[in-house]
Amino acid sequence: MSSKILSCTVWGLDGVLVEVEADITPTSLPAFIIVGLPDTAVQESRERIRSAIKNSDFKFPAARIAVNLAPADIKKQGPSFDLPIALSILSANNVIPAFAWQDVFIVGELSLAGELRSVQGMLAMLISAKQQGIKKAIVPFANWAEARLIKGIEILPVRNLKEAVAVLQGQQLDLPPPEQDNDNLADKVTVDLADVYGQETAKRALEIAAAGGHNILFFGPPGSGKTMLARALVGILPPLSEEESLEITKIYSVAGLLSSQFPLIKNRPFRTPHHTASAVSLVGGGANIKPGEISLAHRGVLFLDEFPEFPRAVLDSLRQPLEDGIVTISRAQGSLSFPAKFMLVAAMNPCPCGFASDPVRTCVCSPAQIIRYQKKISGPLLDRIDLHIEVPRVDQDKIMNQVSQESSAVVAQRVKQARAIQRQRFFNRKILTNSEMGSAELKEFCQLTAEGKDFMRQAMERFYLSARAFHRLLKLARTIADLEGEKQISIKHLAESLQYRPRVD
Repeated sequence: MSSKILSCTVWGLDGVLVEVEADITPTSLPAFIIVGLPDTAVQESRERIRSAIKNSDFKFPAARIAVNLAPADIKKQGPSFDLPIALSILSANNVIPAFAWQDVFIVGELSLAGELRSVQGMLAMLISAKQQGIKKAIVPFANWAEARLIKGIEILPVRNLKEAVAVLQGQQLDLPPPEQDNDNLADKVTVDLADVYGQETAKRALEIAAAGGHNILFFGPPGSGKTMLARALVGILPPLSEEESLEITKIYSVAGLLSSQFPLIKNRPFRTPHHTASAVSLVGGGANIKPGEISLAHRGVLFLDEFPEFPRAVLDSLRQPLEDGIVTISRAQGSLSFPAKFMLVAAMNPCPCGFASDPVRTCVCSPAQIIRYQKKISGPLLDRIDLHIEVPRVDQDKIMNQVSQESSAVVAQRVKQARAIQRQRFFNRKILTNSEMGSAELKEFCQLTAEGKDFMRQAMERFYLSARAFHRLLKLARTIADLEGEKQISIKHLAESLQYRPRVD
């Protein structure tokens, strides 16, 4: 006898429905075969399923069992097929009535005792199931909080194989709801701009970057406050919209970084990979393709401290995602795309010892060492960074006197107002901030006066600006105008945006 149960696998950030078919041949020698392009984790499920069925007081058929995962041309990854395979076998063995599972989506990893463990990518799988018209889903209890984020589909949480069978037999389970935390997995950043003494220019640049979603580079001697400024950025960014929150949560779900206590990402991500990170960990990929740090920082901040210490090839892998807001990973079995609309915040010293620009301490590096150190960052990558800010040593009087500084809450309000202007400007478009504008938006929203055009013409000749740099200057000037509530970009906005470009002698 054969049976069929619906399950799902994750391909990139999307779920692909899979039909789990089981056939039992009583007259043959005992065997347990799984076909349909399963990976090692799926193949190993045979031992987990056999023990789970026996330890749940069900009879495991002493016959030839063939399980097919269709469609057969898509690779099936992970242990999420344990539960549907086990239920398909029990259905083929007449333990579960056939009509009970025709419109039910089922996923879950089994322990040897028959208990259910959480699975990765639950959000992506449920979204796909809902789009395919599935009305019910049996999920592990540990994934219940995450699964409830998807409306319009009935979630049936179970803790073990016995409860899953009971649900399919028509029984009602009375389970207590999972404990939830109102926080999320994003790093808790507690730095307030009021705690950063001095650095008025850097704070102004940080406000502009937050208002328009621009990339920023801080350079200066050790201890000048570069890291504190970077960590204060999240505190002045506007709160996530419901759509953005769900989008980020989906990425974290596929990456396996959600838990039952954090069902929804509510704060903007702040990712800080170490400079020893590989290109795969930063961009994404691997044997089982997963999103990297740039996707985990989607709609948030990617902070790269000690910028020149990253391998140059790793840094150059950021060039295309910074331009397009998406990263495409190509493998033999196909290509996958992950969203990567993040704000890059980088911090670096001016030289290996760190004191080339320090007026107090003497630099011990040779000119050749300084040039070699700074050349670790390619010109095309620097060209994609909108604001280049020197963060000098803080005057000791400002540290000792501890003069009251403007708080993050005050700056955040101005940023929120500027973002509201952009939200209205880009209504019904697929962009949210000025930094995401394409050529069509630049022509429509960044018109210059005759004086502005003359100013930019002189700037391009004087500073040898590329076409990309010219467009980024326009986006930056548009953000500065938004912060001041002005509709027209004026020369003062262009002049301020120009001062944030790297100097060319």
